[in-house]
Amino acid sequence: MGIEVVVEGLTKSFGKQNIWQDVSLTLPAGEVSVMLGPSGTGKTVFLKSIIGLLKPERGRVLINGVDMVNSPEREIMETRKLFGLMFQDGALFGSMSLFDNIAFPLREHTRKKESEIRRIVMERIDIVGLLGAEEKLPGEISGGMRKRAGLARALVLDPQIILCDEPDSGLDPVRTAYLSQLLIDLNAQIDATMLIVTHNLDIAATVPDNMGMLFCRNLVTFGPREVLLTSDTPVVSQFLAGRREGPIGMSEEKDAATLAAERTTAGGPYAGSGPCTVVPQLEPSPGLPVRQGALRRRERVLAMMGTLPEAARTAILDSYTPTLGGGRP
Repeated sequence: MGIEVVVEGLTKSFGKQNIWQDVSLTLPAGEVSVMLGPSGTGKTVFLKSIIGLLKPERGRVLINGVDMVNSPEREIMETRKLFGLMFQDGALFGSMSLFDNIAFPLREHTRKKESEIRRIVMERIDIVGLLGAEEKLPGEISGGMRKRAGLARALVLDPQIILCDEPDSGLDPVRTAYLSQLLIDLNAQIDATMLIVTHNLDIAATVPDNMGMLFCRNLVTFGPREVLLTSDTPVVSQFLAGRREGPIGMSEEKDAATLAAERTTAGGPYAGSGPCTVVPQLEPSPGLPVRQGALRRRERVLAMMGTLPEAARTAILDSYTPTLGGGRP
């Protein structure tokens, strides 16, 4: 089972540029979470801060009692072994075969025999659907296959927390759909805590249990997916609808005069600024087990219903109504 990640009051700057401030959230154990936001809002910086590769100025990231910001480096390095990290470009070594790329963490960080390494690597290659391609070089395969190879490498050390940095970048919509299903299937099989950083709306709508959004140096919201998907907050609804009208501009944030002119032109609030339709979350592929994270999430969310906005409560009940008697969520 995955591990809970607690983020408290995290603030990060580069020189005088404040990236985001006072970010607090909890990634529930074994659940899939997505962090959204326009380009340039510090999503990747947030990911690297969680794993301790970047040092925020303030705040804590607590994992099994270890603070990835302030604990001794020895404890941070040990806790980092709980993570698997999937980079945007796969970060594969071009001169190595896919097999050797995926085996690299095992050879670097363990003393396992080659026979055991081969067994583990081939299992992970099978999970991500790359059987038969293990001897190919990264330059000989498609971008989607490189993504899956990067994911397989992130899995070889049996991580309890998986961080995916824009796994959809460079992929067409069909490959993105396959990748989305792969992430859900993976969660069903290993029950790891997962955080996916993306600005892809298809992944955001169909994959996560929980969603957050960074904008204008702040965490706009984080919680059950239905809260964000039914939100009428202008920046959230604009982003999810992919509209020009709203607070987000080409340089992230529009000035007050532009926003006022848009409201005047629209005759009031932003046109079409209501919440989007909540589509069903992806289920694991046939033959795979029920996601344990989804079962725990159902209990957790139903227990907090009284604290959620009405639109989110309605969406949650609509999604769970056929199964509230104890079936599959």
